[in-house]
Amino acid sequence: MKIEEIYKLFLKYPVISTDSRKPEKNSLFFALKGESFDGNMFTKNALENGCAYAIVDNPIFALNSNCILVNDTLETLTELAKYHRKKLRIPILAITGTNGKTTTKELISHVLLNKFNLVYTKGNLNNHIGVPLTLLSMNSETQFGVIEMGANHPMEIKHLCEIAEPDFGIITNIGKAHLEGFGSFENIIKTKKELYDFLENSNGTIFYNTENKILSQINSDVNISKIAFGNGINSDVCGSIISSNPFLFVKIQIASSELNINSKLIGNYNFENILAAVSIGYYFDVDPLKIKEAIENYTPSNNRSQLIKSNLNTIYLDAYNANPSSIEASLINFIQLNVENKCVILGDMLELGNDAVEEHKKVIDLINKAEFSKVILVGNIYANLNETENFIRFKDVNNLKIWLENNRIVDSHILVKGSRGIQLERIVEYL
Repeated sequence: MKIEEIYKLFLKYPVISTDSRKPEKNSLFFALKGESFDGNMFTKNALENGCAYAIVDNPIFALNSNCILVNDTLETLTELAKYHRKKLRIPILAITGTNGKTTTKELISHVLLNKFNLVYTKGNLNNHIGVPLTLLSMNSETQFGVIEMGANHPMEIKHLCEIAEPDFGIITNIGKAHLEGFGSFENIIKTKKELYDFLENSNGTIFYNTENKILSQINSDVNISKIAFGNGINSDVCGSIISSNPFLFVKIQIASSELNINSKLIGNYNFENILAAVSIGYYFDVDPLKIKEAIENYTPSNNRSQLIKSNLNTIYLDAYNANPSSIEASLINFIQLNVENKCVILGDMLELGNDAVEEHKKVIDLINKAEFSKVILVGNIYANLNETENFIRFKDVNNLKIWLENNRIVDSHILVKGSRGIQLERIVEYL
């Protein structure tokens, strides 16, 4: 069946399901494959649970006329999203970067919702499956789209841009993450720059932080419309941090307006995310007071930059992900906080390949320069470093949980940060 015919079905049943256990009624089920599952095997369940049609790529599971056999379900999902994107004819902003892209996406979206009927990436559905699903969740009433794009291999941002065809773009920053997949830091830079390259070819617009030397360097030879934000007078939107103990209170100058924003975000590293949201809101003519209100009302969640006050401690939870640049930023910010009894609980930084040991040693060097009351390290990399012998170490979070049950930490300010695979969020109830 041609993509045009599948699109007609999509217009009649405009919801995509990929989980046969809980599909929305009268949706289209796409039998996608994963490392440990084959969606084709769940076709019967999907139809019985209310899906109108199932898109399959294994003839064995083309059970009846409600099953559409294609060569490759993921490829068909991608082509359907591309086809739909062209029909939408709406502006789309793409966001990528090593750190902060999800928080930036959330802030930007909350700001733009003041003006547009907007659809944006939910959670971190930012890969080759998530981007098509986000596009296909848009409809004729959607006025603006915000798409988060993640990558852990070269050429992936290029591929996602070819699907979403963004008109605007922002790279939050570029740091060392997923080195195992990229192979080198240079490849990370090239991959992130694929967003700039696409926008240059399509005559788009980029937003960038003038204080970021890498971003300034890679867009210097890009012939494209650029909107700059930062600390200085060379920026279209500029600002400064008034205080951050612990929540960020910032002052931002846009044209003749000055915004004093009391956010619910912790960490000076979130300042550039706020600046980005203000810049993009201002570019799209959102009322400055509405921009201020949107940012002040945003509360972080999903283990990102969260401040949690328990009966025992104050917890700074940032356990969704960790890489060398985000760990450094979090530790420096935590060191600068004017509070007593500081404790850090850090998990391994994953997917760093051959650089893993060296990068973890750099973290230990930074910790040694601080005066933390307690340092707890979780994961095999930290556990096997001789440099960590003076700290409390655990190979996994389960052993840490047992220790915390018998060694309660009280009256402390605790930074909790590690890669998603370490699952440090599971210890919050013990703090």
